[in-house]
Amino acid sequence: MRVHRPPTALRHVLTLAAAFSFAATLPLVAAAGEPGEPTPSDGPAQTARGSDAPPTGAPLEAGTVREGVSVAARVEPLAGGFLQEGGHARVSFTITDTHTGRPYPALYPAAWMDLLPAGTEEEGSCTTKVESFVGGSILAQSELDLNVFYVLALNDDRTITVVDPLFGFGGSKLLALVRLPSQGEDWALSLDQERLFVSLPEDDGVAVVDTATWEIVATVATGPRPGRLALQGDGAFLWVAHGGGEAPGGVSVIDVAELAEVARIPTGAGARDVALAADDRFAYVANAAAGTVTVVDGRTRQVAAQVPTGRRPVTLAFSPAADALWVGDEVDGTLTALDADSHQVRARVELAPGLVQVRVTPGGGRWALAVNPTTDELFVVDSATGRLVQVGEMESGPDQVAFSDELAYVRHRGSETVLAIPLAILGQEGTPVQVVDFPGGSAPPGRNPRPSPAAGMVQAPGAPAMLVANTEDEAIYFYKEGMAAPMGSFKNYGHRPRAVAVVDRSLQETTPGVYETTVRLRRPGRYELAFFLDTPRIVHCFPLTVAENPVMAAARRPEMIVRPLTTARVLPAGQPVDLRFRVTDSLDRGPMALSDFTVMAMLAGSNWFERALAEAEGDGIYRLRFTPPRAGVYYVYVASPSRGAGFHENPYQIFRAVDGDSAPGDGEPEGGGRS
Repeated sequence: MRVHRPPTALRHVLTLAAAFSFAATLPLVAAAGEPGEPTPSDGPAQTARGSDAPPTGAPLEAGTVREGVSVAARVEPLAGGFLQEGGHARVSFTITDTHTGRPYPALYPAAWMDLLPAGTEEEGSCTTKVESFVGGSILAQSELDLNVFYVLALNDDRTITVVDPLFGFGGSKLLALVRLPSQGEDWALSLDQERLFVSLPEDDGVAVVDTATWEIVATVATGPRPGRLALQGDGAFLWVAHGGGEAPGGVSVIDVAELAEVARIPTGAGARDVALAADDRFAYVANAAAGTVTVVDGRTRQVAAQVPTGRRPVTLAFSPAADALWVGDEVDGTLTALDADSHQVRARVELAPGLVQVRVTPGGGRWALAVNPTTDELFVVDSATGRLVQVGEMESGPDQVAFSDELAYVRHRGSETVLAIPLAILGQEGTPVQVVDFPGGSAPPGRNPRPSPAAGMVQAPGAPAMLVANTEDEAIYFYKEGMAAPMGSFKNYGHRPRAVAVVDRSLQETTPGVYETTVRLRRPGRYELAFFLDTPRIVHCFPLTVAENPVMAAARRPEMIVRPLTTARVLPAGQPVDLRFRVTDSLDRGPMALSDFTVMAMLAGSNWFERALAEAEGDGIYRLRFTPPRAGVYYVYVASPSRGAGFHENPYQIFRAVDGDSAPGDGEPEGGGRS
């Protein structure tokens, strides 16, 4: 059972930089065996570092003791056996009081897995290693960081940006740019957060993105024009509403493990939303054009009932507290409750035409909140009694509701103001809906020419805080509860976000005193599992090894090294320029002959991009003639599918195109790096 405590990731964003002031005192808690280390008062530390390293691939089980605090580390493969590249492993730390044996709850440990260079005999100072990791040095990055969360933005240009907000503590870094084959509509994460599912209405399928490599690993065919997604509580199956508009609709069921459609069930015209009962017994599909809700048995995948609910049901939310489904009707302006057992209408609440979304509060769903951008109102309905208890006046065009542990947030289409409502005082009949407000950017966060049904606001991991996507500002704002304004924003690197999500890779407390996460072991070799706890202050490194996967080793090819040869920083808009690259083998540094060396140029802040095969000139040199269509900043990426090298895995260049017949300024390409 997971203890309800904030994960560590955001806490590190806000406080770990301050905790880094421990550098002056860090040697006092260095790992066992380092020069100058004092002897703990309760006896010698137990350590597995150095000559006691376990055999290759063996699961790690070791510990250390500092000043009455015991830290037991475990790294074990999820599938059993031994630690092997490509496999998943659970990393856990059990922290207890050595005198009483009681666990230490509510701590915030940090950890990293550092891959040691081949042939390295001395691991070096664990203290120095942890100091560099905590400091966020770009020159000292671990193979696996167990303290991070990534911010994902579903953009309006067929891309997903993946941003690391921990980079530099207060800054951000573009980790990856996922290019979708067509516009994404909705998305859902698997329970282990290893897979991201994105519905593609134009392609009649769901793209599956690996969140370790940020590559599309599969596209699962579904019914026509898939839209809303709902993942079962057990994580085994994904339900996909398809159809939309006035066309015949239905729901597809995708096996998450097999990445295959296992059922396709017709429901009714204009399938608009899908929701699941708390125990996954039933799935519900709102058929907007048919005026019905289809109830599907979650086990047999047969239609159990077809319930008329109004002229245009568009939004669904299941309330575990009431054991009922709430259905919002856009035309009738009603909220209808369907009993989870009988599938009969239990209650109908008359509100106002124009409802676009209903959501139930966390912790069981006692209150159903519905927003109406036509009347600028928020309606609060008691799920237990089926009665309207409060009506709140909102800003211009409220269109989405999101929740943190303490607050309900309301986004607007016509106002930059985001309203926050304390959950503790929600539902007090006869009293006004009390709100606090803050700006969700310089433009209304809900204003979008192509709105997505996916959440535009999500709770940030690790603290009472909210992330708000703002399309026009091309940014994601971070608001910490209690503040008058956002504490800052994450750049979206020239892309316009329609929705926001979070992939949390941080250690989390699963039972009192036990902190764990899961990782994918990407590469074989000798590692150090570096552990840091600020209070009480403990630093320690545990050695382990990850075995080589024979299948992956056989398929492994030498990596290609790409060196851009174009030296101009500024290009003339509308005139051709030759982009040249030299590609060499990472093993022998010789030229590589490739038939699929591809170059892609993108104009920042627009939907324009151009992708084409480069021409081989010999000796590993490739050329593409490129004409920037207009003035602006251009990003140039390269890839070679045959070498398994995607656009985000190679150096990129940044050019600026200006109007005129000539472009001043030669030299090394401006900007650049790894995408």
